[in-house]
Amino acid sequence: MDRLHVLASSPKRTLGALFLILAAVGIAIGSGANFTAQTANPSNTFSSGSLSMSNSKDGAAVLTASNMKPGDVSTGTVDIGNTGSVAGTFSLSRSALNDSDGANPMSGKLNVLVEDCGDFSSGTPTCVAGDPDVYSGTLAAMSGSYALGSYAANDKHTYKFTVTFDSSAGNAYQGDSSTATFQWDAVQ
Repeated sequence: MDRLHVLASSPKRTLGALFLILAAVGIAIGSGANFTAQTANPSNTFSSGSLSMSNSKDGAAVLTASNMKPGDVSTGTVDIGNTGSVAGTFSLSRSALNDSDGANPMSGKLNVLVEDCGDFSSGTPTCVAGDPDVYSGTLAAMSGSYALGSYAANDKHTYKFTVTFDSSAGNAYQGDSSTATFQWDAVQ
């Protein structure tokens, strides 16, 4: 008998043989070896920076002038620095204004000029004519926040305060006083 006739006469045997052949092919193909590779970058570290400042007169007055008469001028300087590790945007504001005479507030007769004498990271700071003005006006009118710019880490600026008791101040201002707080702020 020829092979075809044998396969046709016994379909179960044919299907069984066919199943065994397909299973053997599947096992042979599925058991092949594969190449693999892997790499890693361990110990990745992340840390935050800091923003902090120094104030050469922290907790003290930038300037104090007593017994002023109309036309008198008083000056003072302060060094403000970024002691952090990231840059920050610095600003100056005036707060806690207190006049001894509410009817004739001396702060309205105190002309204030604040100048940025520039960045110095080391050495002696110098203030010269032509330094940029941060604020110019009366102490009473100094009610906002005044931008000082961006300080990189370790930047330090000297600010010069010049206060002039207006020459138009009359007898109503005798014996009066004004106090104020100058506040320095920084944001990242």
